[in-house]
Amino acid sequence: MYETIALQIEEGIATISLNRPPVNALNTRLFQELGQVAAELDADPAVRVVVITGSGDKAFAAGVDITEMKDLTPVGAYHFCKTARSAFVSIENMSKPTIAAVNGLALGGGCELALTCDFRLASETAKFALPEINLGIIPGGGATQRLPRLLGVARAKELLFLGEMIDANQAGQYGLVNKVVPVADLAQEAKALANKLAVKSAHALGVIKNSVNAGLNMSLSEALDFETKNFILVFASDDRREGIGAFMEKRKPVFTGK
Repeated sequence: MYETIALQIEEGIATISLNRPPVNALNTRLFQELGQVAAELDADPAVRVVVITGSGDKAFAAGVDITEMKDLTPVGAYHFCKTARSAFVSIENMSKPTIAAVNGLALGGGCELALTCDFRLASETAKFALPEINLGIIPGGGATQRLPRLLGVARAKELLFLGEMIDANQAGQYGLVNKVVPVADLAQEAKALANKLAVKSAHALGVIKNSVNAGLNMSLSEALDFETKNFILVFASDDRREGIGAFMEKRKPVFTGK
């Protein structure tokens, strides 16, 4: 079905592997397929968690495909950016938890793709950079907006202004990644995290994710009102009845996502 990605679904966990060797450079076709697969997985009730990684051992995604970018007109650049933005927003707005398993270089658009995920796990060999400034351009996949929200303005400007590469440990210290693990353990760590998430209430997870993402763009008062509405919303769910019932009966809950 796909030319630039590989998809595997097993026990409620969908793994999307970017598949443009040797460094999984991002092009228009890949962005289109990312947006397509995000919509399909979000609509599939059997999928509980989505993991995004890169094929091979060199890169998660080493930026956009420069051979496609180099001859773009301003109008072409607009359409390219619009396609990338659509894919990234589709991933960011999925109702299901997403995990970026960063297995090598995450540069430019690759770093921006990781920023759209809820969790970022990095192998010890992972490296991150937003090097667009060194090409006389700026990031076009959301880094100037998502990075300050994640790291704070000072750290974001450091990475965006200098365009320098940082290793996995420094990314961990900055708060760019949740956890750094040995190369051989990355896939298993991502699966373990996905399994922990998969047994939670899919309905409640989706509401929490929406509350956090939407609330970032509201005043505190508006965001608190939004949280209260969502709190009331989950009380109408079967999962709420199962969760509280299981707690009272001292057993593990079995959520259905309804």
